[in-house]
Amino acid sequence: MATSSPGRQPQNDGCHTVSLSGHVGFSSLPDQLVKKSIEQGFCFNILCIGETGIGKSTLINSLFNTSFDDPVSTHFLPNVGLRAQTYELQESNVLLKLTIVNTVGFGDQINKEDRPFPKNPRFVNHEKPRQQGKADSISKTQLQKFKSKIMSELVSNGIHIYQFPADDEAVSEINTMMNGHLPFAVVGSTEEVKIGNRMVRARQYPWGVVEVENENHCDFVKLREMLICTNMEDLREQTHAQHYELYRRCRLEEMGFRDIGPENKPVSLQESYEAKRHEFYFELQRKEEELRQQFVQRVKEKEAILKESEQQMQSKFEQLMLMHQEAKLELGKKKKVLEDQIAMFIEKKANAELLQSQASVSTPVVSLKRDKDRKNSNFI
Repeated sequence: MATSSPGRQPQNDGCHTVSLSGHVGFSSLPDQLVKKSIEQGFCFNILCIGETGIGKSTLINSLFNTSFDDPVSTHFLPNVGLRAQTYELQESNVLLKLTIVNTVGFGDQINKEDRPFPKNPRFVNHEKPRQQGKADSISKTQLQKFKSKIMSELVSNGIHIYQFPADDEAVSEINTMMNGHLPFAVVGSTEEVKIGNRMVRARQYPWGVVEVENENHCDFVKLREMLICTNMEDLREQTHAQHYELYRRCRLEEMGFRDIGPENKPVSLQESYEAKRHEFYFELQRKEEELRQQFVQRVKEKEAILKESEQQMQSKFEQLMLMHQEAKLELGKKKKVLEDQIAMFIEKKANAELLQSQASVSTPVVSLKRDKDRKNSNFI
């Protein structure tokens, strides 16, 4: 594409030229991104961890002011499972694809009989032991101590939690203040209770009503504003940058990919990956060659066995042929002897028949002579 600059006319080479007026149009990029994002919608994944019956589903329903279809789980599961369900929510013209991952069976394998709970003698007999210690069942003084205890435990165990960003001037003040309220003590409810002449979402107890959206009663509004309205995108980015990348790095290190080279020099994971890939490729080639050699060796062994077998068969065949020839010669000799005996028998038979025939001819002559001699004697 040909362009022109101020004070200079391009040569007309047959191409269409466009003169810049000073406005490039970069300012429209955010609008384009917003339009594309609205068309595609947004994705948000929430992993909600807590023991069965603690109020996870109620909290999610309260946050998004929607009744999600979440099946009730039993309290006696043998292990923990993850159950993910995806919903599509729409507010104005914005589409949100929300995936809620629930920890089914979490905490059901722990014996909770002897664990301590802050108790309030005013209502302790009205609540089940497993419900004590919640934000709507302890005093504000106990709640503040409980919050401090939780933060202390997190710090002492090196557990890092999400901090609302204070580097953005637009939300720096509110986020800094909200970081001081962490962790939030939240009460959730989808039921409406009549207070005066208005209906509010609240929880009704024998000792009073806890309004969900009353900041004097709980931190639900703070959580919803900070999570959904103010810092959702930053939370997504931080989750990806800190948690996912940390998980990815740990998994890569478990697989042998490290960001430190042989001489303790820093290397990128990409370089480490490439080095590992080449190492794996060469190892694969080595194993392939080893397998090929083993295959060739086995083929040679099989050929040697077959050759030896063929030689044995050939030797056995030759022995059988020799035995056959010897038997054939022996049979020929016996046949010759038998033929000689047959010839001798035939000859003897012929001689016997000749003698017999000669004897039969001589017998009448002798008889005739005797008769003549007898007659002659009579005449004398």
